[in-house]
Amino acid sequence: MILSGVVSALHARLPELGERMAQRIRSDVDAYKDESLIPFDSLRRSCTANADLLLDQLGRAGTQDPSPARETGRVRAEQGVPLADTLHAYRIGFELLWTDILAEARNRPEVTDAQLVSQSAEVWALFGRYAEAVAAAYRETTAELTSRRQARRSALVEALFTGAVADRTLWEAARELGLPDRGPYVVAAAAADAPGEEPLAGTEAALRQAQVHFAWRLLPDQQIGLAALPTPTAESTCLRILRRAGARVGVSPCFHSLRDTPQALRFARLALAGLQGTGPGVARFDDNPLAMVVAAAPAEAAHLVEVVLQPLLDLPAAERSRLLETLEHWYASAGSARDTAQSLFVHPNTVRYRLRRVEELTGRSLSDPRAVADIGAALLAVRRAGA
Repeated sequence: MILSGVVSALHARLPELGERMAQRIRSDVDAYKDESLIPFDSLRRSCTANADLLLDQLGRAGTQDPSPARETGRVRAEQGVPLADTLHAYRIGFELLWTDILAEARNRPEVTDAQLVSQSAEVWALFGRYAEAVAAAYRETTAELTSRRQARRSALVEALFTGAVADRTLWEAARELGLPDRGPYVVAAAAADAPGEEPLAGTEAALRQAQVHFAWRLLPDQQIGLAALPTPTAESTCLRILRRAGARVGVSPCFHSLRDTPQALRFARLALAGLQGTGPGVARFDDNPLAMVVAAAPAEAAHLVEVVLQPLLDLPAAERSRLLETLEHWYASAGSARDTAQSLFVHPNTVRYRLRRVEELTGRSLSDPRAVADIGAALLAVRRAGA
């Protein structure tokens, strides 16, 4: 080996060489200046191990062992040091080693300049291979850490939605998910057309840009999320972004403790279930609480329809449709026969006649608030059932 004497001399000074490498890197690379992030002893050991590796492999034929280089990449990824800074530090250490090799070679007459030029190609080829090992290990470790974080975030979100998080760890879950430990919060539930599909794809980035922090969970049939609302306008911003997603979304009422997340999820799902039509839209639970109550108890709602509206539903289709439509417009017009007539393009007397017909069939007076509530709830149940 051309540089065997040089390598032996540097091996004898390896601890001092590792110390100087660590000091140079600590001085020149910002990410390495934080002792709490990268302790100097750890950096010195890494420099020494990599210098030993390069000296040992220099000029040796056959397969070279990249273990110390891979360990450097793995540790720096775990410490959160940027890959660019990691490779910069690796290059600084290698350049310092090559400088020492040249300085030592000048003290040895048997090593000519031509031999050094020839050897330099091998030296820098070694650097390239080991730098690639550093980068590969860094990327593998980063991917593994990202997968672990995503799995843990998913588990924490699931625990919040199921109520499996103890009170004393709620703040820890909030901190790890990037949420404040106190509300207001809302929960959103969006229907997925197929398992694994994200109905709110791209929404998280828009919410983050609007300073609305969300924690998501993708289920086979839904995408559910918990959002923190840091400002008075955050809820309206959140709703506007959700509407742009083009999905069917239910949104819970605001709540202030993460302990209430499971109940809020139930409310959001009820709002989703009560969303009219089949197209995209956003339904808030608080927009129509009675409809949510009907959606929450389908069996009871069906019985309510049978008790209150069955005689009307037994009518021939045309008359049944006219009476149901008239009722819907009457409720939408706050009980005004004149406004109902305008929206239906009929005479007010026609509306009054149809309302009397409803009263006759149901045995309930629309001037009785309790009867109005019963018929209104039954009407919501009829429309939800698609009758």
